[in-house]
Amino acid sequence: MKFAQSLLVLMLLAGTLSAAEYPPDAPIDPSAVHLQPMEQNGIAYVQGGIGEDESRTLQQTSGYNLHITLSSGVDNKYLSGVDLTVQSANGNPVLTLQDVGPLVYVKLPAGHYQVLASFEGEQSKQAVTVNSQAPATLNLHWR
Repeated sequence: MKFAQSLLVLMLLAGTLSAAEYPPDAPIDPSAVHLQPMEQNGIAYVQGGIGEDESRTLQQTSGYNLHITLSSGVDNKYLSGVDLTVQSANGNPVLTLQDVGPLVYVKLPAGHYQVLASFEGEQSKQAVTVNSQAPATLNLHWR
């Protein structure tokens, strides 16, 4: 078995990938994947997605109930270098990240949140409700 296939099997067994989401004819080069699950204030998150292999790996990762995509321009190109804050319904920051993107996946308790992001001085703000049924998705976009 090739190294990439072995890695994917291990990821499937560990529960980080869903078998239904992985197309068998699209191998992922693990040397191009540099994702590091992190935690801040008890909130788990992972960010990255630069390059097709890393982007596809992150999109196939399960266990995170808020999926944020950062993009720019008329072509919706992936964007990194964004400062991001997730606030609780009462305005308290629960997660504050700097220089992230283009994909940010977060595991939050069910509830209402505000996501604030800043890129090159331009602000973006969106409300989101996170529940246990399906991941909430946000696309924060800059022109």
